[in-house]
Amino acid sequence: MRGEYKVPGGKLVAVDLEVTDGRVSRAAVSGDFFLEPDEALESIDGALLGMPETATVAQLTHVVDSVLGEGVTMVGFSAESVAIAVRRALGHATRWEDHTFEIVHEGPQSPAMHMALDQALAEAVGAGTRGPTLRIWEWGAPAVVIGSFQSLRNEVDPEGAERHGITVVRRISGGGAMFIEPGNTITYSLTVPGSLVEGLSFERSYAFLDDWVLGALRELGIDATYVPLNDIASPTGKIAGAAQKRLSNGTVLHHVTMAYDIDADTMLEVLRIGREKMSDKGTKSANKRVDPLRSQTGLPRADVIEAFKNHFRSRYATVDGGVTPAEQARADELVSTKFGTPEWTARVP
Repeated sequence: MRGEYKVPGGKLVAVDLEVTDGRVSRAAVSGDFFLEPDEALESIDGALLGMPETATVAQLTHVVDSVLGEGVTMVGFSAESVAIAVRRALGHATRWEDHTFEIVHEGPQSPAMHMALDQALAEAVGAGTRGPTLRIWEWGAPAVVIGSFQSLRNEVDPEGAERHGITVVRRISGGGAMFIEPGNTITYSLTVPGSLVEGLSFERSYAFLDDWVLGALRELGIDATYVPLNDIASPTGKIAGAAQKRLSNGTVLHHVTMAYDIDADTMLEVLRIGREKMSDKGTKSANKRVDPLRSQTGLPRADVIEAFKNHFRSRYATVDGGVTPAEQARADELVSTKFGTPEWTARVP
């Protein structure tokens, strides 16, 4: 059995395994990483022998770490990345290449409907009625989207929102508030089975699931990097923020909002961005934290989105698709019972 794991921003780790009576009987680690001294590779292989095929990433990481002395240097990979590759070889995890992704890019929807579609499609992926999906959003109205655990009154100025006709909605994932203007924002959701991020912590899964869009941005001439925990940035400022939800059915919902252009003055009238929020950002102004894609690419928003889709297609197997009638019915129900209700929006007052 063979498993591979490409470390985000690092190297490829591959593991070839044989299992006898439920335990690893042969292990051979390889890849384009750097490792000194040479003998450390034999130690890593030997550490994996005898491990049960049910071993977790944490257990596998521990045994690999246990044989690495202070004089061992690992560049481009880690004990954890070896463990993830082993889990994939044992069939507990899947690779991007194991899936065909459906790309959904339909017309504008209300803010509440977008929240509902995220949940409806995630439920469908978990139920096996839909494959992993990349959904590009089109916004039907300006909005503020607050995180699942944020306080409504602490994040949004109600007078500013009313003055500018801003709809406030709450999503099912955590993270911070997003200021949305149709035509000035690029938002997408990546909905995948949990097997794709099996063994990855929340923190590592952000970088893993954002890796493709970093490649797309670099093709557009932007030196984009992942900034823990959930930001994408360039040398001139923040480009995007990501949020993630892992559903009980095993599905991972990962969505990203990017600033194509931005009305910073309106944003600051609607969002209550306090000093504590800015304290670790190295800047005193929220305007200077966000650098729009328009200024960095010089391209129309539609062209940027097409470039994103084409890059995704170039990396993975894809088909074009759409929301099914059953999924739309479920989303309609969620709008009326959850995302469109004041009780949900103000569940953390």
